[in-house]
Amino acid sequence: MAARELPSRPVVGVLHPGAMGSAVGSALKTRASAVIWAAAGRSVTTSRRAELADLVGVADLAAVARRADVIVSVCPPHAARDVAEQVARALDGRPERPLYLDANAVSPDTVRGIGTLLGPEHVVDGAIIGPPAWEPGPALLWLSGPAAPVLERLFAGTAFPARVLDAELGTASALKACFALQSKALAALRLAMADAAERYGVTAALREELVRTGGEQLADGVPPGLASKAWRFEGEMREAAAALAAVGVPDGFSLAAAEVYRGLAAVDPTDRANEWGLRG
Repeated sequence: MAARELPSRPVVGVLHPGAMGSAVGSALKTRASAVIWAAAGRSVTTSRRAELADLVGVADLAAVARRADVIVSVCPPHAARDVAEQVARALDGRPERPLYLDANAVSPDTVRGIGTLLGPEHVVDGAIIGPPAWEPGPALLWLSGPAAPVLERLFAGTAFPARVLDAELGTASALKACFALQSKALAALRLAMADAAERYGVTAALREELVRTGGEQLADGVPPGLASKAWRFEGEMREAAAALAAVGVPDGFSLAAAEVYRGLAAVDPTDRANEWGLRG
């Protein structure tokens, strides 16, 4: 089935305006007639973030589902399926379905399941590689799925330029999972190395050997900001493990990284739900 075209100035709904979601929503303001978000029950932090990004608050997810031509899901990996199910319920009875961009760090099987739930012709698989971006350069949005070219055009010229991989749901998520071995699993390996060295009392000697042999110098303690992100990195590593296992690649690297981040998250006081705007 051919992907339908969007209005010249579509209404875009963002679920939810965390750090990344608000940046994506802000990037689309020049292309959309409005960028909306479901404000009911959200935290002061989330509301403030959405206000700074100049996003338009509407009553609830049902209002987003009624109005949006495109819905962008940016949430913790473990919540991606649940968010899609909420959207499916909110869309019940709407004859013309919006395009649904799942821009979460999930496994190919997860995004294919979302395609089955919402209709594969209405779902685009997205992988954001890079930080929340407010100008072009640091981030790139990879897309796959039958309707991917439609969203490539929508994001053209924004702070999240898009590139289409292919017409298969799951390809963009596969790229993100592979990249995560470098961006998340390798970082977890360094954390595990530092933790073990500290417990054995050989941190100084290990640092000396790493420098002597040309290896990366062992950082002192947890890198700044990493502890506050560990809770969502755990979910991403579990999704990456599922992606690897599905094609017969050993998944132990990612599962071990997930455990490292689980332990790190347990000692961090960050309100995880508010970080992503998932609750008030």
